[in-house]
Amino acid sequence: MALTDTFVKQVKFSGKAAGDKHTDGDGMYLLVKAAGRYWRMDYTFHKKRKTLALGVYPEVGLAKARKRREAARELLADGVDPNTAKKEEKAVKLAASANTFEIVAREWLKKTANDRMTNTQAKVTTWLEKDVFPHIGKMPISTIGPRDVLAALRHMEGRGALDSVQRVKQICGQIFCYAVAIGSAERDVTQDLKGALTKPVHKNRPAITDPKLAGDLMRGIFAYSGHPYTVAALKLSSLAMLRPGELRKAEWSEIDFEAAEWRISGAKLLKRKNVDHVVPLSTQAIEILRSVQPLTGHGQYVFPSLRGSGRPMSENTVNDALKAMGYKDIHCAQGFRAMARTIMDEVLEERVDLLEHQLHHAVRDANGTAYNRTSHLPARKAMMQRWADYLDKLRIGADVIPLRGAA
Repeated sequence: MALTDTFVKQVKFSGKAAGDKHTDGDGMYLLVKAAGRYWRMDYTFHKKRKTLALGVYPEVGLAKARKRREAARELLADGVDPNTAKKEEKAVKLAASANTFEIVAREWLKKTANDRMTNTQAKVTTWLEKDVFPHIGKMPISTIGPRDVLAALRHMEGRGALDSVQRVKQICGQIFCYAVAIGSAERDVTQDLKGALTKPVHKNRPAITDPKLAGDLMRGIFAYSGHPYTVAALKLSSLAMLRPGELRKAEWSEIDFEAAEWRISGAKLLKRKNVDHVVPLSTQAIEILRSVQPLTGHGQYVFPSLRGSGRPMSENTVNDALKAMGYKDIHCAQGFRAMARTIMDEVLEERVDLLEHQLHHAVRDANGTAYNRTSHLPARKAMMQRWADYLDKLRIGADVIPLRGAA
C-alpha cells in the first residue's frame, strides 16, 4: 500500500534494532530508526541486490523521494547503476565546488601576473574582490551564465563606474577563456553581453594646442609658487612628452646626466614590456633635474610624495596645481603630450615618426619592426632641444608662429 504524507509525518519508531520498513512500491520504502527517517530503494543490478539512499525526511519529502525513485528506475532501464550515477554526480559537484569563479580567477591572476605592472595587478585584484566575487565568486564557474555576470556588472554600472565596468567585463572574459583552456568551463559567457551595458561617453582631455596660449601657460608655470617638487614636475611635464604616470614615477637611477638621457625600463611602461623608452633630455630639462637633485637625490624618486613614505608623487599633484593656476577644464597633466605633439607638428614641422617615437607609440620601420631599438636618438635629441628652446621663446614673449590654417 502506498504511503501518505500524514503517515510519514506521524509514524513512530517501534524500537527494533534494524529499524522499521514501510514500503511505498517499486522498491522504495521509509526506514524508521531512533536517529531519524530515511528513504531507501532496493533494486537488482547485474543479478546483485543493492540499496540506493534517496534522502532523509523531512528534508526530502514523500513527493521528492518518489521523483528520485523514478529517476533511478529510468537509469536502470538504460542499463545504468543508480549508485554509480550518484557517485559520478557527486564527483562532478565536488569538482565544480573546487572550481568556483573566485578560485579560477585567483589562479588566473597568479598565472598572468607577469603580464601586468604591479599597480595594475593590484587594481585588477581589487576590482574582482570588491565588485565580482561578492556576486559570483562562490558559484562553480561552469554553472555561471551571462545573466549572472551581468547582474554583478550592473551593480558597478548603477554607481556610475561606466569606464571601470567595461574593463571588468573584459577581465571576466579573460578569466572565462582561461577556464575554458583548463577544462573548467565550456565557453566565455561574457560574449553574450554585447550591448547590455551602458557605454561611457569619452571626452578628449583638455589640452592647450595654441602657441600663444602655450606661452601664457609657461609663464604661469614659471610664476607658480607651489611646492618645489610640484613646480619642477610642471616644468618637466612640458619638456619630456611623457605620460603623467611615467613622469611622477621617475627614479634617479634612470637619469644619466652625462648622456643627457632618461631611460625608463619597459617593465614600468603600460603595454610596453621589455621595450625600454629612452627620453633625450634638453639642457633645460637637465637644469630642472639638477635643481631638484639636492632636495630628493638621496631617495628613490625624483618627485617623491609630499607625504613621504617612499612613494612617488600623487597622480593628482600636477592636475591640482594646474587647477590652482586657473587651467581647470583648459589644460591637464596629460595635455602636455597633446600640446607638444600638435605644436611640434603644425608649427615647428618636426618629423611625425620622431614625434611618435618620442611619445613611445608603436612605429614600424622599413622591415615592419615596431619599436625600433635605435629610436633615432640623435635626431630626437636635436628635436627635443628645439622644442625646449621654442617654449622658452613663447614664455619670454618672442614672436609666435601661428598654427597652419589658423585665421
